[in-house]
Amino acid sequence: MTTISANLQAVKNRIRAAAQSSGRDVGAARLLAVSKTWPAASVRAAFAAGQRAFGENYVQEGVAKIAALDDLELEWHFIGPLQSNKTREVAEHFDWVHSVDRLRIAERLAAQRPPGLPPLQVCVQVNVSGETSKGGVAPDQAVTLARAVAGLPSLPGLPGLRLRGLMTIPEPSGDAGLLRRRYTLLRELLAQLNAGGMKLDVLSMGMSDDFEIAIAEGATIVRIGTAIFGQRTREDNL
Repeated sequence: MTTISANLQAVKNRIRAAAQSSGRDVGAARLLAVSKTWPAASVRAAFAAGQRAFGENYVQEGVAKIAALDDLELEWHFIGPLQSNKTREVAEHFDWVHSVDRLRIAERLAAQRPPGLPPLQVCVQVNVSGETSKGGVAPDQAVTLARAVAGLPSLPGLPGLRLRGLMTIPEPSGDAGLLRRRYTLLRELLAQLNAGGMKLDVLSMGMSDDFEIAIAEGATIVRIGTAIFGQRTREDNL
């Protein structure tokens, strides 16, 4: 467990250094610890080391982990692909959803968010690299979807949701220039939305292998798992 604490501190130091080297405030990028496939004990260790926000990719695993850790004040982000038959569980248990990629999913999340809970914070997922295996709306459709979710003076928006920004998962690449261009595209899309009257403040982009590049391009949330918890297995050890 001390390894998680040391890894967490090392990642936070790297985030601060990346922000400074990019001329940004040291607190500009927030760490989301991706705990998918890791047991509740690992999340407790990260909590003891000061981490509060955690990301999960699988609905059943995430909901079980939330229940196992309900004695802790944690912020839970759903970051994986989301099917229509799983939206109720996500709407009822999570605080954030990063992977809204079609209006039907947003509508179901809004309708199923319990009225006693604060609005579900959501990001529109954009497929910046065009991979058919990846979720996300095409860049040229992202503005339309974001406006439908958030609403504008001429659109009602979806009660129960608050659109915060955009998310992406580009294709893995050792080409730093290519990754930078992918992240630039997302940043420019966010700027376009804000120029059109929105007030969005989140760019969820960057993972263990490339988060420094993402921070240089304006990331406000970086999603990091391996660098904190180690290499994953798919075993269910809740």
